[in-house]
Amino acid sequence: MKLAILSRAPRCYSTRRLREAALQRGHKVKVLNTLKFAIDLQPGQPDLYYRGKRLSHYDAVLPRVGASITYFGTAVVRQFEQMDVFSANSSIGIANSRDKLRSLQVLSRHKIGIPATTFVKDRADVLPAIDRVGGSPVVIKLLEGTQGIGVILADSVRIAEAIIETLQSTKQNVLLQKFVAESKGRDIRALVVGDRVVAAMRRVAQDHEFRSNVHRGGKTEAIQLDDEYAETAVRAAQILGLRVAGVDMLEGAEGPQVMEVNSSPGIEGIEGATKLDVAGAIVDYIAAHVDFPDLDVRQRLTVSRGYGVTELHIPDGSELIGRTIAQSGLHERDINVLTLQRGTSVIPNPKGSRVLEAGDRLLCFGKLEQMREMIPAKARKARRPKIKKLKISEIS
Repeated sequence: MKLAILSRAPRCYSTRRLREAALQRGHKVKVLNTLKFAIDLQPGQPDLYYRGKRLSHYDAVLPRVGASITYFGTAVVRQFEQMDVFSANSSIGIANSRDKLRSLQVLSRHKIGIPATTFVKDRADVLPAIDRVGGSPVVIKLLEGTQGIGVILADSVRIAEAIIETLQSTKQNVLLQKFVAESKGRDIRALVVGDRVVAAMRRVAQDHEFRSNVHRGGKTEAIQLDDEYAETAVRAAQILGLRVAGVDMLEGAEGPQVMEVNSSPGIEGIEGATKLDVAGAIVDYIAAHVDFPDLDVRQRLTVSRGYGVTELHIPDGSELIGRTIAQSGLHERDINVLTLQRGTSVIPNPKGSRVLEAGDRLLCFGKLEQMREMIPAKARKARRPKIKKLKISEIS
């Protein structure tokens, strides 16, 4: 495998470890400065130049795109994608995760625990918003802060109002978030690679600091995640469109609360805490994908006119409840069930003998007109739904 690591810091721990892991496994690897690329666009010929020369072929790319160059960095990753080069993280996933508001908006439509959060612009909306997230103390976050920078704990409503007013006067966008007191200055970082958590650690804030980031002096300890936390971490990464991610979660009274999903997670802290070869796990995953690539569902299943991918819900009272997939009549309508989601479980390629229940969600490929007809008339009138092609960030 010939691997490109996109990084402006070739000597930083994470970049060095990833390069070493690739070399140890016999792969060819180069660290390329993201800002040294030029993107060439011509009909049918997407191309990249690096330091003024046409880029040679690479089998895969591992983006380490910093927050300060998100726009250009995601454009470079997107160009690799157009050239059919596998990227460990998609350009959409990086963009989703980099914006705290955007990522929480995407996660909020799924059954993923997140702290109560609100986003306001009008000063008159600040006090009601603080009440809605549980009152003071309240956490105030800049939308694009990293490593704990731009995260403030306001002990009173008056202080919170003053901080928000000051930040907004400097054109900063801020989130208001519930302070999860039971977490007691602790959080969990889970390193997700593909469909599993390869390492996890607990970070504990020191002294009077409530932020547990390692860069803020937080102490770390290796932990073994239970199924609920591991599943939450993997699903959060997949929903945002990320294959390699650091998922930060609070230990709330009601279970895991996802705070942030990082598309370029540092691995020094977690390798030091767990003594695991995280860099090697990332490289192995990329190599396996290069050898046996996934198909792009959006492009492969929507090439025929009149056909597409959509999700069908089985509501209470549906005539399909109690029937098997084989008895549902879907096959006769030229509709194939790709996955069945029941609660938080996803069943790929479900058998025809699977009995349908209320609340099931079927990801289907078939004739769009037939699938439209399966939506109850009352629901169509209320929602005016459009059969759509799923985005990568919505496939989990």
